[in-house]
Amino acid sequence: MIRFLIKGVFRDRHRYLFPLIIVSCGVLIMIFMLALINGYMDSFIRSNAGFETGHLKVVSRAYSDIIAQKPYDLSLLDIQSALDQWKKRYPQLEWTERIQLGALLDVPDATGETREQGEIIVYGIDLLKSGMERKLLNLDKALARGRIPSQPGEALVSEQALERLKLKIGDPVTLIGSDIYGSLAFHRLVISGTINFGAEALDRGALMADISDIRQMLDMPGGAAEILAFFKDGRYDQKEADRIKADFNQTFSDPRDEYSPVMLAMSDQNNMGYLMGIVHSMLGIFSFVFIVILGIVLWNSGLMNGIRRYGEFGVRLAVGESKKHIFGTLVLEAVAIGVVGSAIGILLGSLGCWYFNIHGMDVSVFTRNSTLFTQDIIYTYIPLHTALAGFIPGVLSTVLGAILAGLAVFKRQTSQLFKELEV
Repeated sequence: MIRFLIKGVFRDRHRYLFPLIIVSCGVLIMIFMLALINGYMDSFIRSNAGFETGHLKVVSRAYSDIIAQKPYDLSLLDIQSALDQWKKRYPQLEWTERIQLGALLDVPDATGETREQGEIIVYGIDLLKSGMERKLLNLDKALARGRIPSQPGEALVSEQALERLKLKIGDPVTLIGSDIYGSLAFHRLVISGTINFGAEALDRGALMADISDIRQMLDMPGGAAEILAFFKDGRYDQKEADRIKADFNQTFSDPRDEYSPVMLAMSDQNNMGYLMGIVHSMLGIFSFVFIVILGIVLWNSGLMNGIRRYGEFGVRLAVGESKKHIFGTLVLEAVAIGVVGSAIGILLGSLGCWYFNIHGMDVSVFTRNSTLFTQDIIYTYIPLHTALAGFIPGVLSTVLGAILAGLAVFKRQTSQLFKELEV
């Protein structure tokens, strides 16, 4: 019976063409939008984790209370032995040490006098001993001119800062700040290259040097302001992060010692938990609105189709078919159209997403004045649940439209249907 009904639907172009086009286009748009939102969220998490939060972060308790101020004078000191213990206890994580501070960048002239000065965000990272930071921050791809530092005393600066301060590759500069004891601190560096991060918040003015240089400047040997941890598979897992955080804080942290280490998950920093919750809520609202709008459109389509088929319904009632059975067959036809239309929409949407997954979509025009860590190029992300998120609403909306339209069968008398058959 079901096979007979499906053949009847797809042999009558008037019964399937318009609903099929609507469902396919609707699912295509939904798949693409969900993939774009997922891609933006993935870029947002990856950028924030790489540049700022890590998947997990260890700081001192005093530092965590005012973490937004980056109080490097409250850093963890002599942490190498403790870090070795953490690496052994949590082998699923990769660890890296960092120091971040604001400083003045002084550019001297030929006589050694100040020619230009500007504020700069300084990142002390491991540039020399391992390639982890180069991978996390995508430095090889972000390199615009020159080369990555290969020895102490060299630094990278953002392309915009280089132009703003009228610098050239190979120019000496001086960082001016204060050490962890509050004394005035200076450190000489040579610009070895420039980088474009693809994140406007950093491209305005950032400098990256090896952490050994920054430790020397701040008089904190063996110390780090923040120790970032990343899952080795590269994906952020909220449940696993919460489990590790709870175990770490119970094992290694002392609430009575303000310089005791404490671990924070990504969701505990920079309102990331709130922002990720907002995105997930948006996905749910988007799906609900899609179902309602598409259901209304298909309801109107079903009503028009039902009016044309009143004569058919009259004949079927005359030969003894019940109204419930007719209603049931309408729903089955809608399921068939919904499945085929959703499959076509998923296929077309996936092809579009596949293109932007390879080539990316330039959204720099929207992030030009943003202070968020997001990349200018967004790559669509298509996990399995995204495809299901488009398939299920596509079928449900079609069925909803058929149910709303099919209710008219119960409202009309058999005699009326016969009369319309005569017409």
